[in-house]
Amino acid sequence: MHIQTHVMSGWCVGNLLPLTPRERFFCMLAASLQDVDGLGILVSEELYWNLHHALGHCLLFGVVLAAVLTFFSTHKLLAFATYLGLFHLHLVLDYYGSGPDWPLYYAWPFSRWEIENDRAWPFFSWQNITAAFVMLAWVVVIAVRQGRTPLEVIFPSLDRKLVAMLRGPHDERAAPAEPPVPS
Repeated sequence: MHIQTHVMSGWCVGNLLPLTPRERFFCMLAASLQDVDGLGILVSEELYWNLHHALGHCLLFGVVLAAVLTFFSTHKLLAFATYLGLFHLHLVLDYYGSGPDWPLYYAWPFSRWEIENDRAWPFFSWQNITAAFVMLAWVVVIAVRQGRTPLEVIFPSLDRKLVAMLRGPHDERAAPAEPPVPS
């Protein structure tokens, strides 16, 4: 599954729960950081093939990631459960959307036991593209209804501008217009 779909899935799920802006940002991380194991390609193709879907896609990584993000969260129990759930959502999306030649190594580094899906759709498929557009539509709905985007923590001013643009100039919830500059 594409990384941006993972990021948006974390954002959308995080908005279903009573979480802080930082925790919603952490939801995006919890849903996407598993793909850090793909960075092995920067070293060698062999390292990439040996580590991708192993290092970041194993239960040990999921528990450590959820614990670290929970340490910096306000709602400890809810946050941990959400982050661990998003880790597993990433695995489900990869199970279906990474192609038939990408097994998952859930028990790594303790075992090379593989979870395979011979009927997984190709990485560049209409199913993955559809999933991305569904997530994007959900992000837009959240922006219009709840007044926030995935940028709320890292670029707050851009977040407000995007929400105002999506809501339209005649929406009373839109951000107030800036006063005219005197000439």
